[in-house]
Amino acid sequence: MIVSMTAFGRQEENGAWGHAVWEIRTVNHRYLDLTVRLPEDLRMLENRAREQIGTRLRRGKVDCILRYDAGADDSGIIPVNRNLANKIAAAAQALQISGPQPINPMDILRWPGVIENANPDPDSIAGPLLSLLDATLAILVESRAREGQKLQALIKERCIAAKRQVEQARAEFPAALQALREKITARVKELVADINTDRLEQEIVYLAQKMDVAEELDRLTSHINEVEHILDQNEPAGRRLDFLMQEMQREANTLGAKAASLPLTNASVELKVLIEQMREQIQNIE
Repeated sequence: MIVSMTAFGRQEENGAWGHAVWEIRTVNHRYLDLTVRLPEDLRMLENRAREQIGTRLRRGKVDCILRYDAGADDSGIIPVNRNLANKIAAAAQALQISGPQPINPMDILRWPGVIENANPDPDSIAGPLLSLLDATLAILVESRAREGQKLQALIKERCIAAKRQVEQARAEFPAALQALREKITARVKELVADINTDRLEQEIVYLAQKMDVAEELDRLTSHINEVEHILDQNEPAGRRLDFLMQEMQREANTLGAKAASLPLTNASVELKVLIEQMREQIQNIE
């Protein structure tokens, strides 16, 4: 199954253990580049979170963020660091130039560290947080699979179009050789009165061999068939498909270099366009 590397997943949950939000964003990358951002008090969960993500994702640049709030305690009392609050108030009074001014208590409460949040107990909240992470990953994986189905359909459409161009080039090649033979023969007759027929035939055969594109067309057909086969496999395919695009591009370039007629040149150009369109889509496949 083709899976995209571009997706987003978000899950939020409240419980007796507090309030948590997981967000995961993924974009394309050659390998699995994983960044996990956790609150400082929950850094001990990073390795477990990485392992959990690694079991679901193979490739991509992954940015995973946890936002956690332990909430107020059961007493309903907001814990205030009075020692720090008094120091802030004294410092504010000392800075007053035009005499003592009333200090707004809300300004002091907004100062970092004045309101003391309870430190979470990692052992008690690890289970709920990792379960929520798993639910977020499920949403992300489903989104990547849906996007992968769209990419698969787009690539298959271009494979069909590429096959059509190959068959058209294959059908055109004999006519191109015949036109080349007639053109060379007519040109030689204009320049030479006494034609060496055997030598002329040798030169025509030599040019025909140089311009023979049957091997390139056969390889293009084989590569396109392999792309279609890989698209139907239930495993990561991005790297293999990317390699096949390089091989197909090489064959299309050779076809253009050997082209002995305008239709063959046009087929080469169309193939290059289709291959580049597929390559751009394949960059997002896991």
